[in-house]
Amino acid sequence: MMAEMLIQPDIEKEEEIEQEESLEPPYRVLIHNDDVTPFDFVIMVLVRIFEITPVIAEYITYTAHTNGIALVTVLPKTEAERRVGKAHFAARLEGYPLTFTVEPED
Repeated sequence: MMAEMLIQPDIEKEEEIEQEESLEPPYRVLIHNDDVTPFDFVIMVLVRIFEITPVIAEYITYTAHTNGIALVTVLPKTEAERRVGKAHFAARLEGYPLTFTVEPED
């Protein structure tokens, strides 16, 4: 009986987190161009961390490359910051200066 309790997810806790995020204001995640991080790596980060399709990830990467900055997605503040942190961590592990910023949605 005790083992069954340990493996079941805490549904109330998950619902609480979802409710808190739904009350948070939306924040834009922006990607900034740099001349070091390879396109393939940027696309991989956008697909895996931000859950964007490969085609859209390629478009975002190209837009950032040509304009210096591009919109990646809009998320609740906590989720936006969490994903940016993961993306920065992945980039630093590989020695890339890939940079994202988070700003309030107007």
